[in-house]
Amino acid sequence: FSGTPPSYAYDADRAEEQRRHHDMMPYIDDSPSSSPHLSSKSRGSRDTLSSGSLESTKSSEPDLEKGLEMRKWVLSGILASEETYLSHLEALLLPMKPLKAAATTSQPVLTSQQIETIFFKVPELYEIHKEFYDGLFPRVQQWSHQQRVGDLFQKLASQLGVYRAFVDNYEVAMETAEKCCQANAQFAEISENLKARSTKESKDQTTKNSLETLLYKPVDRVTRSTLVLHDLLKHTPVSHPDHPLLQDALRISQNFLSSINEEITPRRQSMTVKKGEHRQLLKDSFMVELVEGARKLRHVFLFTDLFLCAKLKKQIGGKSQQYDCKWYIPLTDLSFQMVDESEAVPNIPLVPDEELDAMKIKISQIKNDIQREKRANKGSKVIERLKKKLSEQESLLLLMSPNMAFRVHNRNGKSYTFLISSDYERAEWRENIREQQKKCFKSFSLTSVELQMLTNSCVKLQTVHNIPLTINKEDDESPGLYGFLNVIVHSATGFKQSSNLYCTLEVDSFGYFVNKAKTRVYRDTTEPNWNEEFEIELEGSQTLRILCYEKCYNKTKLTKEDGESTDRIMGKGQIQLDPQALQDKDWQRTVISMNGVEVKLSVKFTSREFSLKRMPSRKQTGVFGVKIAIVTKRERSKVPYIVRQCVEEIERRGMEEVGIYRVSGVATDIQALKAAFDVNNKDVSVMMSEMDVNAIAGTLKLYFRELPEPLFTDELYPNFAEGIALSDPVAKESCMLNLLLSLPEPNLVTFLFLLDHLKRVAERESVNKMSLHNLATVFGPTLLRPSEKDSKIPANPTQPITMTDSWSLEVMSQVQVLLYFLQLETIPTPDSKRQSILFSTEV
Repeated sequence: FSGTPPSYAYDADRAEEQRRHHDMMPYIDDSPSSSPHLSSKSRGSRDTLSSGSLESTKSSEPDLEKGLEMRKWVLSGILASEETYLSHLEALLLPMKPLKAAATTSQPVLTSQQIETIFFKVPELYEIHKEFYDGLFPRVQQWSHQQRVGDLFQKLASQLGVYRAFVDNYEVAMETAEKCCQANAQFAEISENLKARSTKESKDQTTKNSLETLLYKPVDRVTRSTLVLHDLLKHTPVSHPDHPLLQDALRISQNFLSSINEEITPRRQSMTVKKGEHRQLLKDSFMVELVEGARKLRHVFLFTDLFLCAKLKKQIGGKSQQYDCKWYIPLTDLSFQMVDESEAVPNIPLVPDEELDAMKIKISQIKNDIQREKRANKGSKVIERLKKKLSEQESLLLLMSPNMAFRVHNRNGKSYTFLISSDYERAEWRENIREQQKKCFKSFSLTSVELQMLTNSCVKLQTVHNIPLTINKEDDESPGLYGFLNVIVHSATGFKQSSNLYCTLEVDSFGYFVNKAKTRVYRDTTEPNWNEEFEIELEGSQTLRILCYEKCYNKTKLTKEDGESTDRIMGKGQIQLDPQALQDKDWQRTVISMNGVEVKLSVKFTSREFSLKRMPSRKQTGVFGVKIAIVTKRERSKVPYIVRQCVEEIERRGMEEVGIYRVSGVATDIQALKAAFDVNNKDVSVMMSEMDVNAIAGTLKLYFRELPEPLFTDELYPNFAEGIALSDPVAKESCMLNLLLSLPEPNLVTFLFLLDHLKRVAERESVNKMSLHNLATVFGPTLLRPSEKDSKIPANPTQPITMTDSWSLEVMSQVQVLLYFLQLETIPTPDSKRQSILFSTEV
């Protein structure tokens, strides 16, 4: 500790203590980082001790030395805290003089009575604490272990009575201030911009505070008076002359507080006590609120009697976290129905997929950089900087990605809209709120003090401390699974009455959940037997969720909530994807129970290293796994028959299918079609006409994925990857087109045929929700991913994390290449017969 009091170190030691005493009352302190001793972080549950239990244990000499040394740091912290508190009281006094002067003129801002009420006892409090500070400062400056300060604390404790008057008047002061702000714009302006000088080295700096914030300081201060004494006593040996004086000060403070707490404690308790009949926190999480068309990150808290929406304040220089309450609704007043049917669901501003993907690319790149720095053992500064960048990017992605509306309405008129990425979470919130509403009978409103205290308590009570991002995962935590998960949804039992039932599957990636697959609707049954298999791509996933819905064809049957689809959730459940359990490549059966309903599933995982291999077919007579040149030559066609058949069928009846090419088809149907094409079954077109269109789309994707060499060829793949990275648009176009036209003829003609089809699919985006970008995401890796020998993926990935991130980057680049061609207006080909090639009978 070189010369200056190491107040930071003192705080850090205590941060752990704060976490342990999770059920503690929240004492929020606004003091700057130079005095963290009194911030909420440094509170143990010591204020619950009685003065009698404070006897210090007899300790050895070195411990005594250390304790006395600590005593100095504690006092330094108290000084800094006092300085901040004085600057807050000064900020309150500053406007008081001119307001008083104006009160005697013909144009008063406030009357003398209003000034007296709002600033009641503030001058007296200032005097008491100024005297205390002026007495303590020189004693800490001329420090020796025998230095006495107990008399100052004793005197301060004896003057606590002034606080009694302040607290009794507090409610009235706040109400008066609020009324005056509404009635007088000039006062409203003053009360929002009270300047408190910053107590740091830069004396001339000021921070803006509102009148409401500053008037709460003394309330907060007095409730913490015992804590300061506990801290000090802890480091004052029993033999020290200060010990009895500090104990006396503590006794006075405790007696005073217990009398004043008759007023404050019941409220404070009811907000923070975890057990017992008081207000408790049931659930909290980060959510995106839609405010006048803009997305805002919020932290929402569901208490036993109310729903609170808060915003995390920006943390300035080591201060503890603080929340700002945006609004709250008592549960008795909360509903999910629209208060007024004419109220339209607000337009949800959608962020283009390209932008979301650009964010994912950045995230993968930064993760890559972090791993590289770690391997190079570079300084932690660089890594910290990268982690900060990662956190910013991930927060942005989390803010921009959800687009499913979750609306809550206050019976008294106002509605609020959140955006959620998962129907599962939306259903969970509704269930929790409805369940709790059964126990709530009366409406109420909170006073400003209660609201302030409740919001302060959120810091202590929150269970979700971090935005759910990878940045917050420890290095040794599982990075999640990368690869393909095959899921068979077998059947479900336990439904009370016959209905039309279907399931959807969601998995997490990049910190939020996305819907990946949907079974067909099983009509009029209590025991649906879907037996459908899906292949789901996992990007760092850890959880698989399943939701079971009743399909409502009769739209009037259900009240619309949030203007969303009216299908009703019958049950939902989830399983953790455990890398250990899924390693053995075999099917694993599992049953998910959800509110009386049981769904039977089988899952099988193929890690990315294995799923990436392009395996040439052993028998060259089929079409899957056989080089495209061999197939077209054998068929005497320009474009393989399988590609033409699938495209034709999809253009006939799949162009308006939501999520065509993105939603998984049933795996057994796909395998049946694959077998039929391989043996050149003449009935294949009849089979296709009877199958779900997603299975046909899946067969086409599988054909390209199983080509022994990608459509863009192994030889040209690196050039395409470099070409797409060129920054000069003219050079890029010339390079990309030249490369494309260098492809062998069957590859080029097949690609152009597919390209035209995908563009036609995207023209129906308003119905099928498949943009060019979505299509590029699905087909990019399928058409470009090189075969195993040329892949950059290590055969035996010893570092799965780095592999997954470099892999993500490679995939992103493949998506970009295909997107580039999809977005080009026309592709000039040297062969003017291109149109005739594509659509002539010999195709």
